[in-house]
Amino acid sequence: MPTPAAIVGLTVTVCFSPGADADWFAACEKVHDLLDAHGTPTRRYHVRHRPVIGWLTRFFGYYLLDAVRRFGAVTRAAGGRKSRLDLTRTAATAARHATLRWRAWNTLIATTTRPARPWEDFLAHHHAAPATIPPNEARRRFEQQPQVLAMIAHHLDPYELSAYQAGEHTYVGLHWRIALIGDALITTKGRLLTPASDSVADRFRFLNEACTYVRGLRPDARLCAITLA
Repeated sequence: MPTPAAIVGLTVTVCFSPGADADWFAACEKVHDLLDAHGTPTRRYHVRHRPVIGWLTRFFGYYLLDAVRRFGAVTRAAGGRKSRLDLTRTAATAARHATLRWRAWNTLIATTTRPARPWEDFLAHHHAAPATIPPNEARRRFEQQPQVLAMIAHHLDPYELSAYQAGEHTYVGLHWRIALIGDALITTKGRLLTPASDSVADRFRFLNEACTYVRGLRPDARLCAITLA
């Protein structure tokens, strides 16, 4: 299990069976029991407004957790009944932003600097010889590469370099899945799903499993997104 310092800022999606107590306090209890960490709800989901009847229900926050309003209408929530959360729009928004980031990287960085080795390579060298290559030295060697320096200068996360290098569709696919799931998922039966490692491949395996699980939940099941503190 990661240390408390390593999981601060991570987002966990907590799932509840239909009819179960599903407020954010119950979600935080599940997170504390499995990860020994505290957290607060994070409003990451768009709220669904159905045609016709949506003109009325958009002003009500029933079956939603920690909803936020704009001009009186409910627009986002930290969770709630699956049928009230617009998961498609949530994924589409994340995909659009990820597309813009990847194209900026491709135009400003990939075509103007030499390809860099991703962070995973340097981390593997550290694990193979921790006495010779301590964490700070591995980080220094990674960040001194011109392409990585350019990413830092343009406010792009250099630790996602391997995902950027995998191409636009892979990068975008990673981020729309992250928008739906976050960094971990707790099932209705209390099972904790997490990536086996920080590699992009393991993150995809986890996210694919978690997305399949959420897709299979009943419409009246509930979700809650918790950010660890």
